[in-house]
Order: sequence, then structure tokens, then C-alpha cells
Amino acid sequence: MTPLLWTAKSLRKLAAELKGRGHRIGHNSVAALLRSLGYSLQGNRKTLEGASHPDRDAQFIYINDQVKDALAAGEPTISVDTKKKELVGDFKNGGREYRAKGDPEKVRVHDFLIPELGRASPYGVYDIADNAGWVSVGIDNDTASFAVNSIRRWWCSMGRARYPNATKLTITADGGGSNGSRVRLWKLELQALANELGLEITVCHLPPGTSKWNKIEHRLFSFITQNWRGRPLVSYQTIVQLIAATTTKTGLKVRSELDTNTYPKGVKVRDVEMTALNIIRHDFHGDWNYTIKPQNKTTIRSDYS
Repeated sequence: MTPLLWTAKSLRKLAAELKGRGHRIGHNSVAALLRSLGYSLQGNRKTLEGASHPDRDAQFIYINDQVKDALAAGEPTISVDTKKKELVGDFKNGGREYRAKGDPEKVRVHDFLIPELGRASPYGVYDIADNAGWVSVGIDNDTASFAVNSIRRWWCSMGRARYPNATKLTITADGGGSNGSRVRLWKLELQALANELGLEITVCHLPPGTSKWNKIEHRLFSFITQNWRGRPLVSYQTIVQLIAATTTKTGLKVRSELDTNTYPKGVKVRDVEMTALNIIRHDFHGDWNYTIKPQNKTTIRSDYS
């Protein structure tokens, strides 16, 4: 036995190694021997998720119960997240589309940022009961302010008409990113939204390392990716149009708009602002599950560093 990782060698190189050790063998015989021993060329498979939180399953059960109760009461329930940021410009986009034979779309060889075009940050809101999605395509930083403003725009454009008698909004979100469970600005902005809409806002975060189970991933984002496959995202307007054109056989409806606002990084939220929040942490994992109720006083805003 040696440190040689045999599976990284070609058949000819394996045959050469064996010949160097005095064996008379060709690469075809090496292939036949490997097959007879049950070996084949295989790629990596993503199956190892690392250590999971001991309350992972319990949190999923808790989220499911919260969502079921909200849906049964006819209250709005949404799944939110930021889709992968995309370079804007004539860059290669995975997948294929029908074009005249021998006339593929010409794109850049290297994926270097075009400063005047920048990146797009699509933040999605998926209405679980209505099978409808909203995507704000941001041109600036993916911050908690951007995330909450995307939820605000969904409510004003779609949610209010769909749920005119709503008293509570339930949100399921990842544990990290702009809507992370530890992000102070996320909670401060949600407090402002609760005050503005007059709604209680309940948030349930998915356990660490489980973002792929967020409903928005496989009920909205996956279909957007399919719809624009093979299409270079040459402009923000192209991105918005491709997102809005996404449909499914099950009746998915999607609306999308460009968000041209700026969202500075480094916004500091002071301890006194956190103390002033009208937040109720649930008995089970209050760090992941909490309800923010409207305040009777003017919302305290954060300072910019």
C-alpha cells in the first residue's frame, strides 16, 4: 500500500504503474480487472451535512405546527430568502435553449464583474397558501433593510389584497444571511414593518445547515433557474422579465420588480434599540422563534456608522 490515490489515475497510467512493477498488462486489461472487482468511475456526491443541531428535527416540527395553524386561520404565511447573486452582463448562464443550429449565444470567456452593470440580488417572498411569489431584484447590498423592504413591497403589491383581514404574518426564513436569527437590524426593521402594517409578525428560522429545505428554494427559486437557463442576464430588466415569466403546471404566479434603493452596510443597532423592541420570544428556542408586535410609540430607527 502506498499514498497513491489510484482512483485519480487513468487506465493507461495505472497500466504503466503496473508495468513498472514487472507486470505485463495493457490498459484494456486494467479496465476489465477494475470492472470485475466492482469499481467504476464516480464523481463526488454531496451527502455529508456535518454535525446537525440536536433540536433540528424538533424545530422542523415546531415550524410545521406554526405554519399549519396560520394557514388554518387564513393568515398569510411566507417563506423568504435571497437567491444567489448574479453578475449582470453577457456572461455564460448554465443550461441550454433552442436556437438556430450552429448559432449559440456568444458570451464572455471570463466572468469578471462589469462595474457599470454590477450584480443583481434577487430577494424572494413565497406565499405558501397562494402558490405565488414576489422577487425584488436589488442593485445594492443584500442587507436586512433590503430583505424587510422586499417583504413590505410584497405586502403592498400582493399580500394586502390576498389577505384583507390579516392580523398576523408568519415568516419562515434561513438562520443566516440578511434575515439571520442573530441579525439585529433584521429584527429592528421587522419592528418598523409591524408598526407600519399593524400586524403581528412571527418568525421561525430553519435550523443551521438546512437552508435547502426552505420552501422558497424548491417552490420558487428552482423554477426561476429553469426558466432562465441558457439565457445571459444582460440587464436588470432582463432579469426582472425572466423572473416574472416563470410559471409551473401547478399554477405558480410570480411578480418581480427592480429595487433601485441603496442599502448601506455596517448599520449599527444599539442595545437601547433592541431593548425597545416589542418582541416576544417563544418558549421553544426563543432565539429561532419569536413574535414582534406593533408598538404604540414611534419606531426607534438605527444609526449609520
